Amino acid sequence: MTGLVVCVAVLAMASAYGVLQRRRSGRIRVRGRDDGKRLGPAELGTDLGERATLVQFSSAFCAPCRATRRVLGEVADMVPGVAHVEIDAEKHLDLVRELDILKTPTVLVLDADGRVVRRAIGQPRRADVIAALGEAV
Repeated sequence: MTGLVVCVAVLAMASAYGVLQRRRSGRIRVRGRDDGKRLGPAELGTDLGERATLVQFSSAFCAPCRATRRVLGEVADMVPGVAHVEIDAEKHLDLVRELDILKTPTVLVLDADGRVVRRAIGQPRRADVIAALGEAV
């Protein structure tokens, strides 16, 4: 009987953890450690957007990265002055360490000056990205 109670408790805790992780994944939020961090054309390999830039850190075998690429590309096409840049995390490890990127996909929202104003870890939803751009501009 004790084994059954332990098994049920472990399953309940694992389920609660999974639900919390799923709710947090892809949410775009402000992170205090990003204050003052800037990215420019030298780091990105391309020019910044006139209003904002969506920077996506991806890896080769990341399935959510492909979906994130599609969502961010659609948002960049819909919102004037917004650029989408995808960076291969494996090829830019120095930048990954500097920006504290721990998981792919990670999306950074940059303002027109290249300051990091928002961050999403995981696949963000289109509506959340558009809302974050409204707050960043």
